[in-house]
Amino acid sequence: MENRPEILDQAIGYFNQAWEIAEGWLLSPAAWSQLGLLVAAYLVARLVDRKLKPYLTRLLTPAGEKKTLVSQVRLFLLMFLPLTLPLLAWAFTGLGEQVTRSIFGSGAVIAFGKRFFLFLAVRAFARKILKDPFLKLLGKYALIPIAALYTVGLLDVVITKLDETVVPLGNMSFSLLFAIKFAVLSGVIFWLGRWSHEQTTQAIKKQEEMRPATRELAAKAAEIAIFGAAFLILMNIMGINLTSLAVLGGAIGVGLGFGLQQIASNFISGVILLLEGQATVGDYVELDGGEAGTIVKMTARAAILESYDGRWIVVPNEHFITTRVINYSDSGSANRYEAPFSVSYDADIEAIPEIIEDAVSKLDFILTDPDEHKPDCELRAFGDSGVDFAVEFWVNGIDDGRNKFTPRVMMQVWKTLKANNIEIPYPHRVVEMKAADQETA
Repeated sequence: MENRPEILDQAIGYFNQAWEIAEGWLLSPAAWSQLGLLVAAYLVARLVDRKLKPYLTRLLTPAGEKKTLVSQVRLFLLMFLPLTLPLLAWAFTGLGEQVTRSIFGSGAVIAFGKRFFLFLAVRAFARKILKDPFLKLLGKYALIPIAALYTVGLLDVVITKLDETVVPLGNMSFSLLFAIKFAVLSGVIFWLGRWSHEQTTQAIKKQEEMRPATRELAAKAAEIAIFGAAFLILMNIMGINLTSLAVLGGAIGVGLGFGLQQIASNFISGVILLLEGQATVGDYVELDGGEAGTIVKMTARAAILESYDGRWIVVPNEHFITTRVINYSDSGSANRYEAPFSVSYDADIEAIPEIIEDAVSKLDFILTDPDEHKPDCELRAFGDSGVDFAVEFWVNGIDDGRNKFTPRVMMQVWKTLKANNIEIPYPHRVVEMKAADQETA
């Protein structure tokens, strides 16, 4: 096997070194004493953990359900209880390492055990404490492998090998170590940015004295500032000169001028909407095409409408600027609707408006103050089968889809007409049959 791959020779070399170390440990009295100290440190740590963990659980568990800053800190610390056993074992092993080095002048076995207990702590942290999906993924594929390599003493070797492996990319080149660092750091920094943005957005939305449009604008400004700062921090940590991105920035500018102009237009339209407050979250709007719904979310590119039947409609921000949009304003504002009905020609049509207005005014959701908002029953037309009326009424809120208030008003009209023996007409047809003249022969 003269032409064996270099990686195979390296693997055989590492195996021989490991075998020599293991053989030395098995035949050394100092190694056996260190192994005994390892076992003793683990047993003592287990005993202390059994006594300490119930006490810490009682100490850190909040007494009541009230969420205060102190209770949240205590719950946060309570999450780290799974680390007590491996960390205690690691601490006791460190004390044992100092003893063995002072007595035998060496402590390779107990140092390995110390690294192993640290690996168990990292493993418990990644599996039991990290709850966020991204952090859990990072712990599984980054923290645990790094801790495992550190435990067996190969971390420096792997780092050196990754740093020596250069990947060419056109006129640029970078090492695998740089690529891995960039991927991990960018993920962590932008995750922190996303978490900071969520916390900032929640804090801004609690400011009820601010207008909804102002709150949305402040949230968008905070988002841009947070992720912009995250990008600058990442570039600074990785040592990337921002002046080298000037060419890329020019290319992006050309792209905005041609292919991305629609996206830029929607973004600018969204900023205008937030500044002017023409439409914001919570408004019920009706588009020029007939779609209607409540704005539940406004992004940098579009607004999300939720219709009365639960559908979500994505509307580009530009449409709110360039087309006709009916805004019924926020929930709680007064809006007028009408309920049509018909009565028979035999009814006293002069008395009907007063009867219907009084009846509709008794409904608890009907506005009667000021006088302009009182129900108004009007004669609309003389139909084929009866006299057509409509009662106009004002309510607080939106009758989305005409299914919220109008049916209740129409039911009240029907009860009132029935109570006053007023007939609701239905179509009548008169059919005349004429016999054909028969010619007599």
